[in-house]
Amino acid sequence: MKFFRIIAPKRVLLTIACLFLCSGLARLGMTGYAVAKASEAEAVSPQVTQVDEVGHSKEVIDELLQRIATRTKDLDAREAQLRDRAAALDLAEKVVNENLARLEQAEASLRATIAQVDGASEGDLDQLTRMYASMKPKLASQLFEQMTPDFAAGFLGRMPADAAGAILSGLTAEHAYAISVVLAGRNASAPKE
Repeated sequence: MKFFRIIAPKRVLLTIACLFLCSGLARLGMTGYAVAKASEAEAVSPQVTQVDEVGHSKEVIDELLQRIATRTKDLDAREAQLRDRAAALDLAEKVVNENLARLEQAEASLRATIAQVDGASEGDLDQLTRMYASMKPKLASQLFEQMTPDFAAGFLGRMPADAAGAILSGLTAEHAYAISVVLAGRNASAPKE
């Protein structure tokens, strides 16, 4: 029984080796047959073509040269398109940069104008506030009675406390209360932190 266990794997390997050998011989025989058939076909119908040192015919070489020439033309045309496109992009970039510079100048000019207008408005409000504060409280109260509470609160909030108090004391109770509510709630929505 031991004898068959040792011999059996050796027989399998020997069988596989024999199969490889037979396969190689069969291929070798088919190659020889193909070479013989090819030389027989050449003897029956010889082709008249020029062949270079490597074994290529003149027609094949001419066709390859034609393909290379066509490909070169295509690549040259594509290169010209890319150059044109790059030139167009450069021009567009130049125009965009010029427009951006103009926009920055316009923005700076607009900022200066806004600052000037804000300064003028602030100056006007300061002058009006000083004028109302310097008026007699009874006359100023009559004027503030005609204003909306939001508008009146804006001026009273800028005045010194004694002048604002004197004007508030001359207003009707309802109007004075409305202005006080606006003054008290002015900074209620401001962030605490």
